[in-house]
Amino acid sequence: MPCPQAVASNKFAFRPNLGKKRGMSKIAVTGGSGKLGRACVKDLLAHGHQVFNVDRVAPAEGMCPLILADLADFGQTVDAFSHRPGENAERGNFDVIVHLAAIPAPHLFTDAVVFQNNTLSTYNVFAAAWRLGIKNIVWASSETVLGLPFETPPPYAPVDEEYAGRPETAYSLSKLMGEEMAKQFCRWDAEMKIIGLRFSNVMEPQDYERFADFQKNPTMRKWNLWGYIDARDGAQAIRKAVEAPLKGAEVFIIANADTVMPQSSAQLMAGSFPGVPIKGKIGTNDTLLSIEKAKRVLGYKPEFGWRK
Repeated sequence: MPCPQAVASNKFAFRPNLGKKRGMSKIAVTGGSGKLGRACVKDLLAHGHQVFNVDRVAPAEGMCPLILADLADFGQTVDAFSHRPGENAERGNFDVIVHLAAIPAPHLFTDAVVFQNNTLSTYNVFAAAWRLGIKNIVWASSETVLGLPFETPPPYAPVDEEYAGRPETAYSLSKLMGEEMAKQFCRWDAEMKIIGLRFSNVMEPQDYERFADFQKNPTMRKWNLWGYIDARDGAQAIRKAVEAPLKGAEVFIIANADTVMPQSSAQLMAGSFPGVPIKGKIGTNDTLLSIEKAKRVLGYKPEFGWRK
C-alpha cells in the first residue's frame, strides 16, 4: 500500500524566526507514535529538545509535529530527515536521529517480511543520515540479540555485551545486522556516533497490573531472564545516549535494575538454568540483563519499576 509523501502535520504551528535555545537539539524520532516512542518524545521535549515524530501513523496524543513517511522507502527517508516544516520555521537538517521504528517483535509477520522491513529501514536511516551529514544516531536494537528466548542457556548471568550476538529469529537477526551496519557506517565516517540500545521488554505503568498472571510460574518469563524496561527509563536511556559525547558504534543493554519476579534472582537462575555460572555478585532481585555498561558510560540510572 503506498504511503503518504512525507509531510508535517499542520496541528503544530511554529512561530516565525524560531531559533534553537542553547544546548537544544533538533531531533527526529522515528516510530514516535509507538509505545517507547511516545515516552521518548515526551522525555526529550521535557528536557528542552525540539522534536519531530517520523512515523507511518499518527499518535493518539500529538505532542510534537508529525512527518508521515515510510522508512522502507529511501527517498521518503531522506526527505523526512531534511524536512523543513513551514516557511518561517528553522531551516536545515536534523541534528540527531532517534530510530525506533520497526516491526517490534518476532512472529508478528512472516520471517522474511520482518527481516526485510527492519533491516532495510535501518539501512535507510543510517544511509540517509550519513548522506545528510547527521552524525548523531541512537537506535533501538534488542535484547533478543543476546540469545533470546534462551532455549539454549546463556553462557553466564547476568548477560552483558561481551559475548557475540546469538540471533534465534529473523527479528533478532535483523537487529544484529543493524549493529553490524552501524560499525561500517562509523568506519566510513569516524565522526559518526551510532549507539544501539538493546532494549528489554518495554512496559508502561498500566502493564504492571498483568504481572500477577505470571509471577507464580517463573518459567513463563525465563525466555528473557525475567527482564523488562519501563518505557520512561527507556526514554531516559535514549536521551542520555543522544547527549553522550561519544563517537563510533556502541551497544548497550537497557533494562530495569530488577526483574519482573518476587523471587530472588539466584532462585530464578537455579530453578531454570542450573549450572549456568553467575558472573560477579547479584543482589536479591537484581536484573540478570546487565546494565553496568550503560550505567558506567551513559550515566543511565533506572528510576521507575513495578515494585514502586
